[in-house]
Amino acid sequence: MWLFFGILFVIYFIYLHIQLNTMKYKYLYILLLFIVTSLGVNAQTVKNNVVAEPNKSENILEKVQIYPNPVTGGKIYIATETNTTKVIEMYDMLGKRIFITDMSGFQKELNVNNLKTGVYILKITEKNNSITRKVIIK
Repeated sequence: MWLFFGILFVIYFIYLHIQLNTMKYKYLYILLLFIVTSLGVNAQTVKNNVVAEPNKSENILEKVQIYPNPVTGGKIYIATETNTTKVIEMYDMLGKRIFITDMSGFQKELNVNNLKTGVYILKITEKNNSITRKVIIK
């Protein structure tokens, strides 16, 4: 909205500049052009600051450990900070879900012996939080 008024303002003063070609109006035009562009920059900065506010909610899965990667022994170990039940989903690179399982709080091992060699996406969901990680199976 400010940008529209700023452009309209500049067009009006260009018209004045053409009509009244004196030194006084040239300085006025430059001053007003500077003010309008400053308002646009300030409005954009305020908009960016509002958008860039960090999300206050904390994802409890941020410190999840998935190892080994690449997987060579047919087992993936998953360790999180909490011992609550997790939903584990495995997807291929086309987005097709390969399997879904629940993992209890004390269970840390996921058997992937039946999967072919390739790249998969592992999705872990715990208490309405979820993360995805790329897993390579050799």
